[in-house]
Amino acid sequence: MDRRLAIKWMLAAGAGALLSDPLSLSVASDTPTETPTWPPTGYGADPNLVKPYKAGDYWPLTFTEAQRREAAALCDVIIPAEGAVPSASAVGVADFIDEWVSAPYPTSTADRKVITEGLDWVKAESVKRFGTGFAESTDAQRLALCNDLSQDAPVDAGLLAASKFFKRFRNLTATGFFTTLVGMKDLGYVGNVPLARFDGPPADLVAKLGLTDEVKW
Repeated sequence: MDRRLAIKWMLAAGAGALLSDPLSLSVASDTPTETPTWPPTGYGADPNLVKPYKAGDYWPLTFTEAQRREAAALCDVIIPAEGAVPSASAVGVADFIDEWVSAPYPTSTADRKVITEGLDWVKAESVKRFGTGFAESTDAQRLALCNDLSQDAPVDAGLLAASKFFKRFRNLTATGFFTTLVGMKDLGYVGNVPLARFDGPPADLVAKLGLTDEVKW
């Protein structure tokens, strides 16, 4: 099974579920992260849904330039380009994650420290292992580091906190990618469209799940 198919299955099982375990990664950033301080209370006014917005229009963004580079590189390890389908960073997923952690909502606020410290840790660990930052390392080096972090129970106990960060970042990457038009097309999602007829779920899938297509009222 390739990585893209595995991610599709993961989304089918639990799309959008975000981890909420607290963690701390003690790595100092090369540039202090600016934490948005507004709005002082509440979430502000509703957006104008017919007006185009660009990143940073609604609240100050969080990532430093270094973190933005690391985030884009990490996104592309998780969902690389494949055939005619672009990579995650090519469709703006790193920008989506920056927007997510910058938003003044409770879940986003909780993720901000996790994601920014995690990106700083990834860079520092890459420098320690390979002599260069994650964004500047080779594809093989990036993949090796991510493979260590992707384990449910890392062999090195010192990677436990980083592994929790990676799982959170991977979930956000998949969420960002598969909610773009490109990602939905790759996933085979057609949305709410009219059908001339609907014959129900495939019989082999119904049998595999041990269900029945009989409707009882």
